[in-house]
Amino acid sequence: MTAIPSGGVAKMGHLIVVRATWDNEADVWTAESTDLPGLVTEASSLDELDAKLPGLIRDLMDVDEADDGFDVPVEVIASFSRRVRVGAKAA
Repeated sequence: MTAIPSGGVAKMGHLIVVRATWDNEADVWTAESTDLPGLVTEASSLDELDAKLPGLIRDLMDVDEADDGFDVPVEVIASFSRRVRVGAKAA
């Protein structure tokens, strides 16, 4: 599968990469994709995010309704950061 060309629109067979990051202050996962402009959302869990993505992707892709349909590969890359105390005072 190939990545979507810069500035391009997702088409059949093109991989859509969604980057999800944990927002500690808002207590939510935020997700967006440069492969599909307009895909920006948030969810309280990765499972909730996973459930939201298919509908968002369908809404954002410009597809002819007469088309037989096709599968679009989606890769979600999730990350978060934290601090871990080490040393004599570690709990």
